[in-house]
Amino acid sequence: MSNAIYIILLGAPGAGKGTQAEVLHARFGLTHISSGDLFRENVARQTPLGVLAKSYMDKGELVPDDVTIKMVMERIARPDCARGVVFDGFPRTHAQAQALDAALAQQSKKIGAAVFIQVRDQVLIERLTARWSCPACGAVYNLLTNPPRSAGQCDKDTRALTQREDDKPETVRRRLAVYQQQTAPLIEYYRQTGLLRPVDGEQMIERVTAEVVAIAQAL
Repeated sequence: MSNAIYIILLGAPGAGKGTQAEVLHARFGLTHISSGDLFRENVARQTPLGVLAKSYMDKGELVPDDVTIKMVMERIARPDCARGVVFDGFPRTHAQAQALDAALAQQSKKIGAAVFIQVRDQVLIERLTARWSCPACGAVYNLLTNPPRSAGQCDKDTRALTQREDDKPETVRRRLAVYQQQTAPLIEYYRQTGLLRPVDGEQMIERVTAEVVAIAQAL
């Protein structure tokens, strides 16, 4: 890993992309970038790209790929990305993947690997619907892996836990359907480019981490 590397984490909501992105950040100094964070930052700072993106978002329209790509390229040009980047939740579509490759190539950069964390839908639904949080302090619990000491109550302030709309079963199923429609085709794109690195996301988390770290070390 002598040169800056760029890794994409692929996988459905709940597959564990965020967890593995943080591991790669801590282990190799890669900057964790998600498109959601980029949108929020640019809109909050009212940058020209943020203002442009908000004009689409306010109308309920998707932000055009060229605007998203410009945000990404501006972000990875910052000093904290000198060692490389792990992309979480981006690219989301085949067109974004092609545009990202083209933009990186103009700067003599390229994606090193697209790590696909594979998890069956039923397991994803179980994971996502098990997530509850405290409306007061923001503490997050998972009924499967990190339950509160007292059922339905926050350990810190005993407030009743609530479930985000995104984590309710019917919403989770819709999110997975959107993923399958829009993002799953990326898997074939990166398979064809020889960059796809499948990882079984249903293993113990330590095993998933070990495989992801090994992929990064090989770049």
